[in-house]
Amino acid sequence: DPTIMGIGPVPSSRKALEKADMSLEEIDLIEVNEAFSPQYLAVEKELGLDREKTNVNGGAIALGHPLAATGSRLSLTILYELRRRGLKRGLVTACIGGGQGAAIILETL
Repeated sequence: DPTIMGIGPVPSSRKALEKADMSLEEIDLIEVNEAFSPQYLAVEKELGLDREKTNVNGGAIALGHPLAATGSRLSLTILYELRRRGLKRGLVTACIGGGQGAAIILETL
């Protein structure tokens, strides 16, 4: 819904989980790109995210929000952390201008 800025990761995450036939409980780590703090908090509240497994090394405010490379930064961050912890599945999600959102589920082998 483009009238609600920053909430795009909610429907995109739900859709990714549905397509993968998974629940949020089956995800080991989550990376949410936060454009700014209130935007992340709205996504956290709507999805019921666990702070113990979300943005575990800090988010975009701490690590960076590189123009045209945010998806790469998020994906590599979660893949390295999954490998470091010996975990399997991660959800990466980001808001995009105009009320859009993107999400991907990654699995280590």
